[in-house]
Amino acid sequence: LGTAHVSRSSADAVSELAGKGDFDAIAVELCAARLEALNGKKDWKNLDLYQIIKEKKAGMVMANLALSGYQRRIAEQFNIEPGAELKAAADAAKERELPLQLVDRDLSTTLKRCYRSIPWYKRLYMSTGLLLSSVSSEEIDEESIEKLKEGDILEATFTEFAEQSPELYESLIAERDRYMASSLRDQNADNEGKRELVVVGAGHLEGLARHLESDEVDPASDLEGLTLVPPKARWPRLIPWLIAVLILSGFAIGFSRSPELGWRLVLIWVAINGGLAGLGALIVRGHPITVLSAIAAAPLTSLNPTIAAGMVTGLVESWIRKPKVSDLERLRFDVTTVKGWFSNPATRILLVFLFSNLGSAMGTWFAGFRIFGELS
Repeated sequence: LGTAHVSRSSADAVSELAGKGDFDAIAVELCAARLEALNGKKDWKNLDLYQIIKEKKAGMVMANLALSGYQRRIAEQFNIEPGAELKAAADAAKERELPLQLVDRDLSTTLKRCYRSIPWYKRLYMSTGLLLSSVSSEEIDEESIEKLKEGDILEATFTEFAEQSPELYESLIAERDRYMASSLRDQNADNEGKRELVVVGAGHLEGLARHLESDEVDPASDLEGLTLVPPKARWPRLIPWLIAVLILSGFAIGFSRSPELGWRLVLIWVAINGGLAGLGALIVRGHPITVLSAIAAAPLTSLNPTIAAGMVTGLVESWIRKPKVSDLERLRFDVTTVKGWFSNPATRILLVFLFSNLGSAMGTWFAGFRIFGELS
């Protein structure tokens, strides 16, 4: 059954068909995390931001919050929760005591594969656009509404980016068609002759049917391949180390010419790098101590690529202004507005992490050019 994720009639059609049909199982276009969210069990109260920043997962959490904000906006505009028809299918399976099969790929894996499939400048564009889409005051545009009618909340969120990037479309849509087909084959290997109701977004019907018609691929190996996250390219990791070597070399050259020049170069580095990192923390209303920590940490962390300035500032902000339970309970509403992102202590910690990192990165380049300008 192909459905639309913002259609009340789709939810009714699922309930009606599940009630009338003689099915042995029900499958849905969901992963465990998305089913948990639909059932209201996605409890942001358990969010440990301190641990998230230490484990370098802040970016993924921000992406999930931005997606939640976008879906909340849809819920308010259409007066229906996105994915209501999938929840109806899950509820029908429970009521009829039928096996519920979750056949979609884990959301975090899909996002990571999308992110790794595109070049760095498109990653920046996509990340910024996702964040802005969650807080925009404008109504969802007509193109996105049509995508929602076709039935894929992820494709609707990334419509503009997917159209401009075949790699993104491959990770976001085509791979999930393959994944769901292989998942259905794998979970029903011993169920020949049994009838199953499969509820997916209408946009997946054609691709899913095409892959189900072919049995040439081993489902287990296909699933394994589609859940692997491509490793990060090695050469970008060398850039921060190269920059650190160049800056330290600049200091060495400066001191070899004269102590005054050497200390002037160090002062330039500290002032520009630390100043811009501190400005980033200040823009997002970080605590004064957090701002000072950015100014102090950025010149050092920029010379040690294993630690980012945002890790220091994020940890300091989360220690000084630890979010209350009430702050975390408001998250799903606050992430729909710019004011909410800045006023909620939880999201402000993430913004402090992001903006101080951004300030430090800008400071590294500006200070580096200034240093070698002084040496030339």
